[in-house]
Order: sequence, then C-alpha cells, then structure tokens
Amino acid sequence: MLSLERRAVDSRAMQWASPLLALILTIITGMGIFMALGKDPVEGLTFFFLTPLSDKHGWAELGLKMAPLLLCAAGLTICYRAKLWNIGAEGHFLMGALWASVAALQLGGQSGPWVLPLVLIAGMVAGAVWALLAGLLKTQFHCNEILTTIMLNYIALNLLLYAVHGPLKDPYGFGFPQSEMFSASALLPRLIPDTRLHIGLLFGLLAAVAVGVLFARTFIGFQLKVLGQDERAAAFAGFPAKRLTLLAFMASGALAGLAGASEVTGPLGQLVPQVSPGYGYTAIIVVFLGRMQAVGIVLAAALLALTFMGGEMLQIAMALPKAITGLFQGLLLFYLLTCDAFIHYRIRIRRAPKAVAGEA
Repeated sequence: MLSLERRAVDSRAMQWASPLLALILTIITGMGIFMALGKDPVEGLTFFFLTPLSDKHGWAELGLKMAPLLLCAAGLTICYRAKLWNIGAEGHFLMGALWASVAALQLGGQSGPWVLPLVLIAGMVAGAVWALLAGLLKTQFHCNEILTTIMLNYIALNLLLYAVHGPLKDPYGFGFPQSEMFSASALLPRLIPDTRLHIGLLFGLLAAVAVGVLFARTFIGFQLKVLGQDERAAAFAGFPAKRLTLLAFMASGALAGLAGASEVTGPLGQLVPQVSPGYGYTAIIVVFLGRMQAVGIVLAAALLALTFMGGEMLQIAMALPKAITGLFQGLLLFYLLTCDAFIHYRIRIRRAPKAVAGEA
C-alpha cells in the first residue's frame, strides 16, 4: 500500500521541479478537456500557447498583460515572505484604478509632465490605504487577513461599479458605464510604436527586482523574513511585528494600486467596469509558481499572461467560452499545490503484513 512519509530534509530538487511538473500535468489535462469538448487537442494547445506569440503585436500584448501581474505579484511577495496571507491584490488594484481615474479626470484640463506622476501616485496611495485597512484589522483586532482581504475585494469592486455608473460616468458616453477619456498628459508613454505596450512593464520589472533586493540586501527584508519564519524569534529579537505587518500590507497595496493606475492610464485611457480580468487573483498563482524569487516571478508572469491571451484566442478561433482561461489557471494552481506536497513528503510503499500460518 502507498503512504506519504515526511522527509527528513525538504527536497530542493522538487522545489524547482514542481512548477515544471505542474505545467506538464496542466497541458496533459488540457488535452483531455479539448478531446472531451470534441476539439482537436493539438490545435487547441497551439491556439492557446503558440498562436498569440506569432508576431510583434502578440509579444507586445504579452508584455502588456505581464505588467499588472508583475506589480501585483511583487507586492504579494512582500506579504507572503512574512507569512501574511494577503488575498486582496484585486481590491488594491481596483482602488488604484478608481482613484487614479478620479485624479486624471480632475486634472483633465491641465497639461505638463507633473500630471501623470500625480495620477500614478494617487493610485498607489489608494491601494496602500485599502491594504492598510486589512493590516489594521489584523494588528489591532486580530482579524484573519484571508477573510478581510477577500471581503474588501468585493467592496472595492462595488465602489468602482458605483463610480462608473454614477459620479464618474461619461455624460456623452451613450449610457455606457465608463468614464470620460483621459487627457494625453495623463497617459503612459508607449514602449513600442504601433502597439499598446507602455512603460508599465518597466514598472513591473523594476518592482520584481526591487523586492528581490529588499529580501536579499536590506535589514527590513531580513526582519520580514524572520517574522514569517518564527514570530516568537522576531519578538525576542525586538523586531516591531505590528509595524512590519502594516508596512508589508501598505507596500503590497501600493504596488497593486500602481498596477491599477497603469492599466487605466495605459491601454484603456479611461475607467471601465472590466478594468481587471482578475489580475489580482492570478498574481497569487504567479507568486507561488515563481517561488517568490525575482526571476521566477517574471517567468511565471509571462506564462500566466499567456493564458489570458490564449483564452481570448480560443474564444475567437474555436468558439470556446471565456472560462477556459480560468480553467487552465485553476488547473495550474491545483497541480502546483499537489506537486509542492512532495517537497516535504515522499511516497512509501508499505507491504501488508503476512498472515500467520494456522490463523483462521
């Protein structure tokens, strides 16, 4: 019979092989799903993983979708390394998008190089304040951050919906729930001409590197790691646990808020209800798939960005539902968590005891 046995030492090989195994299992399961739907699995996987990157515009779109994932994932990494299970990147993102839009519309009649920085800062501050609420609930009232951040996501979404259906609604938008278009001074510059890719990708790459440096080279990063590994050891060393917790939440919120601000000032140029296809939730997968390391997060963000593009391609080419994107992302997370179990455990084959001669 098979059983799981705790390893004496965690397997480093499995730690790095687990994401690759999870991806392979996801692809195999995806082939089975295509067959069950009556579709050619090879054609389906080609449309999902390869066709979106067949030209310059496809690569530009990949970078475009990587940008918010990188920013949200970098922020979540700060919390997760401190064992603060923040599930609220989606809410931080939405609040950043909302208040950056408010700032952009209020400054609509202004021009100058200072307009865009103010708009981005408004988004970062909004994301940080929204995350601070969850941090205060944890530090002052011992509320579980998983529950509070999830619930705050829905509050943020409904505030955004209220805004685009109410005070921020474009009076000349033919009744559609959307804001007015932002002025040129409030839009991010493009990285590649004739594409939608903007400098938000540079923000994301810089954030991933900065978080890596934070934990590798700074005392605050060391304090956060100790807090995550052993809270009692952190207290014994005199590290300010409450202050570090609030700092981690605010940094996470600020980066996700910047992602939201970059989205409305980048490809959209206005606030719409569909500003996020779930970037904040997908960033959670990016963090764990990338092993909370800068290079890993960049690679994982590219893969998850490709799932958004592949899902859109399958809708067009094979008439499959939009949910196919979430299905592949969910499979990837499921297999990743399953494979991660073998970092700490291994399979043992135990033989059944032999029957004693003469026993009935």
